Amino acid sequence: MRHPIRPGQQMPQVEITVPEHLEMQITQMVEKGEFLNREEAVEELLSTGIKAYKTSGPRDDEDSGGFEDEGMMGHEDEYVF
Repeated sequence: MRHPIRPGQQMPQVEITVPEHLEMQITQMVEKGEFLNREEAVEELLSTGIKAYKTSGPRDDEDSGGFEDEGMMGHEDEYVF
């Protein structure tokens, strides 16, 4: 559920750097029409990730099996947001 922005209310701006495979996935989601634009995609994906983190707690990166190294490698179904 998105929190509506009231008229005249500005949202804080945040600058992030992400791996290229994540950038490609965001671009593809926008191009496919899953989001109106990049800003909406990043906002929604961050919100979903924060909710998941609060629900399940922090990941133990040592037990992740190299998740970050797997990348997209042309497979659309490797990542689930």
